[in-house]
Amino acid sequence: PVTFENCDHVEGPFFHGTKTALDPGARLVPGHLSNYYEARIANHVYFSALLEPAVWAAELAIALAGREERGHIYLVEPTGPFEDDPNVTDKKFPGNVTQSYRTRHPMVVVDDVPSWEGHAPEVLQGMLGNIARLREQGLDVIED
Repeated sequence: PVTFENCDHVEGPFFHGTKTALDPGARLVPGHLSNYYEARIANHVYFSALLEPAVWAAELAIALAGREERGHIYLVEPTGPFEDDPNVTDKKFPGNVTQSYRTRHPMVVVDDVPSWEGHAPEVLQGMLGNIARLREQGLDVIED
């Protein structure tokens, strides 16, 4: 497992998907509103060594905010230690096949990732339907 004490061996590139437009050099910091829950403050910044989880993050953040525009994906660099994202590691997927991590330290936006392929509308709607069902059952819990 990747822990705050044992993360130096994990190499990027790292990606962050969001609804927010940012410029290179911007810092992503904990303490901002969550991309997934209204009025909830995120205690971590989430990122991945794979592009696909960042695509999901960008698309879901936009859809859950009720927006129509395209989300944003950034190449980011951690400034401090990080750990496996417990929301997917060993809960939804054995190990950390999504290579998803979180940190309480700032992440620096290195560059925009302009060319990425989003999911088909029916695939995105399927994921949003799953999230809605989990929320109705009180099971859509993010460990933050």
